[in-house]
Amino acid sequence: MEPYELSASEAARLIASRDLSCEELARSTLARIAERDPIVRAWTYIDEDRVLRRARELDKTAPVSPLHGLTFGIKDVIQTADMPTQQNSSLYVDHRSGQDAACVAVVRHSGALVVGKTETVEFAAGGRMPATRNPSNLAHTPGGTSSGSAAAVADHQVQLAFGTQTAGSHIRPAAFNGIYGIKPTHGVVSREGAKLYAHSLDTIGWYGRSADDLALVAEAFALPGMSQRMPVPLKGLRVGLCMTASWSAADPYAQAALMQTAFQLESAGAIVKELTLPAPFNDLPNAHETVLYGEGRAAFLSETLGPKAHMLGSHFRDIAANARGITPQGLAAAYDLAAACRRQFDALFDDEIDVVLTPASPGEAPEGFTSTGNYTFNIMWTLLHVPCVAMPVGRSPRNLPLGVQLVGPRTSDARLLEIARACAPALDSNAAITLS
Repeated sequence: MEPYELSASEAARLIASRDLSCEELARSTLARIAERDPIVRAWTYIDEDRVLRRARELDKTAPVSPLHGLTFGIKDVIQTADMPTQQNSSLYVDHRSGQDAACVAVVRHSGALVVGKTETVEFAAGGRMPATRNPSNLAHTPGGTSSGSAAAVADHQVQLAFGTQTAGSHIRPAAFNGIYGIKPTHGVVSREGAKLYAHSLDTIGWYGRSADDLALVAEAFALPGMSQRMPVPLKGLRVGLCMTASWSAADPYAQAALMQTAFQLESAGAIVKELTLPAPFNDLPNAHETVLYGEGRAAFLSETLGPKAHMLGSHFRDIAANARGITPQGLAAAYDLAAACRRQFDALFDDEIDVVLTPASPGEAPEGFTSTGNYTFNIMWTLLHVPCVAMPVGRSPRNLPLGVQLVGPRTSDARLLEIARACAPALDSNAAITLS
């Protein structure tokens, strides 16, 4: 096994025991990128000399956390002090902010080796599409907007990577690429230094190749409950199977993957029962759209007033001009509905369930590159501010990955990761998903 093939948790153990050096991992990683990125096209910026210099420095210092020496990709809407943050926008070509975003600073201070910047949809919002391809099938999108981060982790070009989610930009690419991803509870990871879209939705998350990988980063961020977490037994775990009001948007493979996952968990001892959310939850997708564009107006207004405004696409000009006609009353009503549903959703976990099992995407990654896929299975959970963990559960006949997501109540991040860890042995990420 080459070092680049190691998961983050596997590499962490070898680095801690000095059976693997940070420089060895870095060189293997850069060789993998050189081999694969010409066709996958996950990266917007890498300085190989800087990566190797930093790896050598890390080999001279004592580890301060399990992230020491692990390779990390940064979505290119997140600022880095020593690299450009271009946001896939003609307005920001070669732009350097001169400082790290808060999330980047946390992993750097924890000893992670930042490799470079990864492709994104413009401003993680719309407009220009990324160049990235799905490593499992190059004719298909890797999803978005965290396109490069998801593809790089899936293709073993990096062990960990940041993404962001305002609608479905983090969890959906995890499913499309067959990797693990966590969207934490809204607000528990600082988004300072990341491009703002909708302040009450934007969330920083990360990708890995296992639940253990996600937990390594969660420890660095001291997510809620991480210092007191306990293993969760799968036997007796109460799983709410939630198909949501968007079920008709799931393709046959997404539907089969969810049902197969439910069967496998039940066979391993979990108690699975169908969960139908109360009627007001059906209005959350419209509420999400209202919040997204209502808050997005402020986020893109300054871009439309600047000297480069003529270079801004119509998508962003329309948001800034409130082309959708969102009213103050409508925005307030969306906030109120979300607040009421958050309390109601959290209460379900008091007596009825331990975790929700639900689709992570509509199924196979779409063919072509004009769209990164439908986010209908993500927006409700984003608006509810709850933590979500994407897990790979199989592949379609076209070798396209399929995934599901586990969802918990707000601030249950640590327990949700332990539930994912308990569920993982019962699932097979390479299983053939067939239609009955």
